Amino acid sequence: MGKSPVSLKNKDILQLQGMSEAQLRLILDTAKEMKGIIDRDIKKVPTLRGKSIINLFYEPSTRTRTSFELAGKYLGADVVNITTSASSVVKGESLRDTLLTVEAMGVDAVVMRHEVEGSAHFAAQVLKPVLINAGDGAHEHPTQGLLDMFTILQYKQKIEGLKVVIVGDILHSRVARSDIWGMKTLGADVHVAGPVPLLAREMEVMGITVHSSVEEAIRDADVINVLRIQKERQGKGLFPSSREYARLFGINAKRLQLAKPDALILHPGPMNRGLEIAPDVAYGEQSAIQEQVKNGLAIRMAILYLVLMGGEEIEVTA
Repeated sequence: MGKSPVSLKNKDILQLQGMSEAQLRLILDTAKEMKGIIDRDIKKVPTLRGKSIINLFYEPSTRTRTSFELAGKYLGADVVNITTSASSVVKGESLRDTLLTVEAMGVDAVVMRHEVEGSAHFAAQVLKPVLINAGDGAHEHPTQGLLDMFTILQYKQKIEGLKVVIVGDILHSRVARSDIWGMKTLGADVHVAGPVPLLAREMEVMGITVHSSVEEAIRDADVINVLRIQKERQGKGLFPSSREYARLFGINAKRLQLAKPDALILHPGPMNRGLEIAPDVAYGEQSAIQEQVKNGLAIRMAILYLVLMGGEEIEVTA
């Protein structure tokens, strides 16, 4: 097919569900250019000079918040971080009032993380500035899904036709949902595995293969994305014990032998080493976990550039 221009200018980035292949490839292609900036001795470029970005985080974050902050600063924008523990939220200010206060300051984009599913869609309806979802409850985490795809492309040169297996706490994972929607759009064969109480019911209707046996799932896998066990979101009794989970579902060197010899290991971080992933796998030759961090910065630079400055001049294959 021929080439057609795609633009994300002034568009909210709320989820990967419903995003077209052309839009996904625009972001991924732009991130390749942005990654070159990260490797320079002098990283500052004036692309977003004069633009202002607010990082509004209602949940703790290290990787996502820091990479969004650096992404904006590397591109020349003014970036301000707001954490709820140091804001009027502790005085009882509503999400709507906080958003309107931020908007009144003339910002160009708001990056928001919130513990409630659907909060990003609500914020996008309230705000005039662009809204980028940095994770809303267990709904989606679009930039994490994008950086996972970007990392797979770096190592495998394609996503179409690859067997991608997501292992762990699927029920509470916004990462799993963004990965599934994005990777299916780009043609991956997606499988999920985990304890039955941690498998979300809607997964099968998303067109993926669901396993209760991790060995069955990762057999001949090209990519294994190991999810963090989210103890802070779980009630009691979803699996017997940490030791039992590690024995039945943890990705260790023995289990990894079931996958393809060049299978790629991913993890969104932070890791519970020895629980969902063994240290020798996390830091082994097949792991791209540290590269994911750099790629997350490149993806977030690409997102900020595309939504604030356009992208009409960039052509991608439709």
